[in-house]
Amino acid sequence: MKSVRYGAQTLILAALGAMTVAGHTQETNYPKPKHLGDPATLGKNIQRTMTLLKTSTPQKRNTVKILFYGQSITEGKWWQTVAADLKRRYPHANLYIENRALGGFSSQLLVKTAETDLYPFYPDLMIFHVYGAHNSYEEIIRRTRNRTTAEILIQTDHVTQDADLNEETDPAKLRPDGKIWNSFMNYLHLPTVAKTYGTGLEDQRNLWKQYLKDTHVSAPKLLSDAVHPNDWGNFVMAEFANAALAERSDTKIDPMNCDTVKTYTAGKDLKWKDGKISLTFEGNRVDLIANGAITQPAEIRIDGKKPSEIPELYGFTHALSTPGGKWAVILKIGSQKPLILEEWTMDVTKEAGSEKLFNFTVRGSKTGEDGSGRSDQPFVSKSGRILIDPEDWNVEYSLALSGIKPIPEKLVVRWSVVPHFRDTFAPESSKDLTVENVVTVAQGLSNGKHTLEIIGNTQTPLEAIRVYRPPFVAK
Repeated sequence: MKSVRYGAQTLILAALGAMTVAGHTQETNYPKPKHLGDPATLGKNIQRTMTLLKTSTPQKRNTVKILFYGQSITEGKWWQTVAADLKRRYPHANLYIENRALGGFSSQLLVKTAETDLYPFYPDLMIFHVYGAHNSYEEIIRRTRNRTTAEILIQTDHVTQDADLNEETDPAKLRPDGKIWNSFMNYLHLPTVAKTYGTGLEDQRNLWKQYLKDTHVSAPKLLSDAVHPNDWGNFVMAEFANAALAERSDTKIDPMNCDTVKTYTAGKDLKWKDGKISLTFEGNRVDLIANGAITQPAEIRIDGKKPSEIPELYGFTHALSTPGGKWAVILKIGSQKPLILEEWTMDVTKEAGSEKLFNFTVRGSKTGEDGSGRSDQPFVSKSGRILIDPEDWNVEYSLALSGIKPIPEKLVVRWSVVPHFRDTFAPESSKDLTVENVVTVAQGLSNGKHTLEIIGNTQTPLEAIRVYRPPFVAK
């Protein structure tokens, strides 16, 4: 279980290790860090999220979505401690916290699976760490900033060997040539990415170094192997992350009306005219907030179309195999023609004498039989709804991560087409009146100007429209 929801429902604490239900960590014998970061930088560039948390009250519980993303370091127990600590600090927030990290997936792979894991989740805050190619790392950050309004907390690498204490840290001497790769990433590339894209930066590497010096212990004492933190290391990592999630008194922000989010209130900003409310906006996501149940659904139009008629509002889920695990065997699936909501199945057969070549056929639950191909060749299905690049086949590695060796002679791969839209505004009565009753009618629009129309009447219980505009425009 890698998902924790905090809110009106029961707290799910599966496998939270040494935590109590109240969210406090149990007493440990590990020395607490004396240094938790530069106060001038703690909480920088994540204050919309922190404001949503701190302004939550018993009467008005803000919904806050937080995503932990990366690979095996992010899967460690420390994230569960951080999740529990947020609940303890902000008991009135309606928290949705998910960990979608994929152990073993470096940035070169994660940049592709982010299409299904990251952008559709559309978090308020992403806490991010990954190893791998620096350009793929930056691409993940760039796409997150031009496809969502998520704030990002980038974590630098922790220390894995005592030799790291004396590594080169002068940015002027660092290049991505592999000779001093860790120094390049932590002291030049990641700080540059954080500055370029306006993200938070948790300087975990320097904090880890200082902790080792203060406690007079060697780096391996905090590790379970050559890289992964043990219980002590997870304790330290959680302490640093908790400190980085700081409120700043020098930053004032209205989280519902700021550079990236704008709320329009019915009766004040929105008026019914001839059975419609029209709003011209700029952004890629539109939420409607209801103040009651709708007996007669209101119709939605964006740029004159039903949201279901806009191709970019459809998405794919992971392509997972049976047998297999949580790792996609096809990293990314595209399309040339508009999608429809349906389930897809691929029958895969290993080519005789090869562990890397596969023959396959695909069919959609509505499209039907849609063609066949081979994994080393570009594939476009007969309908044009499925597009697969040979570079996106990842069967051998993904199955190995799932503990499956050798590769079976036959696999069944499944994925779905899912909607990121609603054609009608028809929310049910909210069971929790302290939380906004929100219907997302479109998510994934081109990040530009659009016109929204709600076709209803003055009895339509619309309280507000909220528009999300990612801060970076894709070039």
